[in-house]
Amino acid sequence: MSSGVDSSVAAVLLKKQGYDVVGVFMHFWKEPASSADGPNQSELVENKCCSLEAQEDARKVAQILNIPLYTANVAKEFKKEVVDYYLNELKSGRTPNPCVACNKHIKFNFLFKKMLEMKADFIASGHYAQVRESRNQKSKSKKQVYRLFQGKDSKKDQSYFLYNLNQKQLKRIIFPIGKYKKPEIRKIARKANLPIFNKDESQGICFAPEKYPTDFIKRNLKMKKGKTMDTDGNIIGTHEGLAIYTIGQRRGINIGGGGPYYVVDKDIKKDLLIVTNKEKEAKLYKKEVTVENVNWVVKNPARNAAQSVAGGTKFPLKTNMKIRYRKPAVRAIIKSKKGNKYRIEFKELQKAVTPGQSAVFYSNKGEILGGGIIAG
Repeated sequence: MSSGVDSSVAAVLLKKQGYDVVGVFMHFWKEPASSADGPNQSELVENKCCSLEAQEDARKVAQILNIPLYTANVAKEFKKEVVDYYLNELKSGRTPNPCVACNKHIKFNFLFKKMLEMKADFIASGHYAQVRESRNQKSKSKKQVYRLFQGKDSKKDQSYFLYNLNQKQLKRIIFPIGKYKKPEIRKIARKANLPIFNKDESQGICFAPEKYPTDFIKRNLKMKKGKTMDTDGNIIGTHEGLAIYTIGQRRGINIGGGGPYYVVDKDIKKDLLIVTNKEKEAKLYKKEVTVENVNWVVKNPARNAAQSVAGGTKFPLKTNMKIRYRKPAVRAIIKSKKGNKYRIEFKELQKAVTPGQSAVFYSNKGEILGGGIIAG
C-alpha cells in the first residue's frame, strides 16, 4: 500500500471479495541530503514514494478499512537494484526504465518473499493489468496457465512494466483494479470514505523529487561537458553531460537559433552529443532493432491463444510491440534469435528507438507475451 488511490482501492475490493487483507508499506531509498545543493535541500531529498506524509496516508486508509499495516524497509535492495542500475545505465549511454527494475526486483521479488514469510496466499497491487487462467491445450497434463493482459483502462494500463513476471509469480498475484477505469477507482475510494480519493498522481521517477530527473542525475553522477555536433559533422554547441540526454529528446538541448533540435545519438567514447533540427531526419528512424534479456510470460503457449516465439516457434513471427510506455504498440516481425537476443523488424520505420528502454510484445487480444531490453 503506497498510500495512493490505486493500491488503497485494491485493498477495498479485496475486502469486499472476502479476503483477509494485510497492508504493506515499503520504505525505499532516500537520496542523502549531502548530495543535494542549495537552500532547499531538505525538500529536494523528500522523494515521492515513501515520505512521512505517504506513510501517514497509508495508515489512515488501513485504519478506515480495519486492516493491519506493516512497514518493510527495502532501502538497501532498492538502492542496488533500481537506483544504482538507473545511474549505471545512464553512464553507459543507455536510457533505463527504473519502474521495470522495481517491479522485477522489489515489488514482485522482495515483497514476494515477505508474502511467504507472512504465510499469505497471494500478493496484490494497484497495477492496471489483468491475470487470467487458462488450460494449456498443448500439454498432456492440461496444466493451468496464467496469462497477463492489459488493464481495461487503456490510458492507465501498466502491463508494459510487468513483462518480467513468470508463471510461479502470476499464480500468486492479484490485480484487483485491472478491470476498472481510473474514474471508477476514484468513485470507489470516495464511497469508502478514503481521504486519498482525490489525491494527485505522482509524476516522474519516484526516487527523484523533481518532475524531470535532470537535477537528480546531476547530483548523483559526475557531469562532463562535451561537444554537440549535428548530423553533418558540424560542431554547433556544448552539452552538459551525456547522461542527461536521451534519443529523440527535444527539451533542454540549449542550442540557440535554427531549432528545435532533437537528440539523434550519443558517442560515449568521443563524448559527443549528436543532434538534428530536421524532424524527419533519417538517422532518427529505425527499421530494425535487437532486443536482449527477453522474458516470456508463458513458456509454451497454445498457438491459438497467443502468438509467441516461446517453446520453439519458428521464425519469422508477427507480433505487436511497444518500445516506450506512452507509445502505442506497432506491428513488427521477430525474424531470428541468437542466444537470448532477438532481431526484430518493424512494419514501418520507428522514431527514437532508444537503447535501454523496454520492448514489450503483445498479442492482438492484448496479452503480454514477454519483453526485453532494446540493445540497439
